[in-house]
Amino acid sequence: MSNSSSMRPHSARPSFFALHIILGMAVCFLIGFIASVAWASGTDAGATPALRSSLFDYFPARPSLRSDTGSGIAPRGPAIAIVIDDLGSSEARTRRAMALPSAVTLSFLPYPAATPALAAEAARDGHEILVHVPMQPLSARHNPGPMALKVGQSPEEITRRLLWALSRVPDHTGVNNHEGSRFTLDRAALEPVMQTLAEKNLFFLDSRTIGHSKASLVARAYDVPTAGRDVFLDDTISASAVARELGNLERQARKHGIAIAIGHPHDVTMAALERWTAAVAEKGFTLVPVSTAIRMEEARPTASAALLPSGS
Repeated sequence: MSNSSSMRPHSARPSFFALHIILGMAVCFLIGFIASVAWASGTDAGATPALRSSLFDYFPARPSLRSDTGSGIAPRGPAIAIVIDDLGSSEARTRRAMALPSAVTLSFLPYPAATPALAAEAARDGHEILVHVPMQPLSARHNPGPMALKVGQSPEEITRRLLWALSRVPDHTGVNNHEGSRFTLDRAALEPVMQTLAEKNLFFLDSRTIGHSKASLVARAYDVPTAGRDVFLDDTISASAVARELGNLERQARKHGIAIAIGHPHDVTMAALERWTAAVAEKGFTLVPVSTAIRMEEARPTASAALLPSGS
């Protein structure tokens, strides 16, 4: 009788441990389920901005935003991001841009026939890739190219054209606007763009082809990571003008800790950047992909933007 009583506590232990194992498995399953839903919310067309926001409270890192400089080293000192636009049309000019350091971000027009192959090759070389989406300018004299997004198109048509552009540029992590001085003024036109980018977990770099663009406001309303261009390197295409703008870029970076420049594959711009990027570290700057610059911009304390009423 005494032997039987002494065995009872030991016989209960397996059930106690089994209960802990079951509870542990349940917790792991729950964590895995939340993670899978959070990932799907970035790519599922049915995910809403509110759902994405609540789930990314648990998983704040965005796959489309790099957390490093491309070399695995956090930026030391002021950081500079450089984006080269209008790539794909000229293979020779595109390849010259591709020969710049891999931290330089390359933005490809969707309509050139060579774009898919060149963008894929640039991505393999380590460059971050953007889709340079054609958008309506204010002046009819400026032609943004085929399949441009225009004010007055239905949300469905804007989305269709944007998806076509995204499909043409492989390995992209975000988009910026080609032209767009008219389109980026119109909140209603921008909403389907930002909704699509939110669903695909892409960021938006505002080229700021007009001073009072509303693109960043609408992007933030849809929880799309965003920042704006600080400096155009070659608004005036001359060696002296590009050198002057590189100096302006350095001053902006020292003042704010981060600065973003956009340039184009002109010969004078490429020659200036080939020299400048070779000496950038000696000057105390870190060259970073634009996604890193956007992450740094978003880390600054800012007031949250509310979705503004639609209108032009």
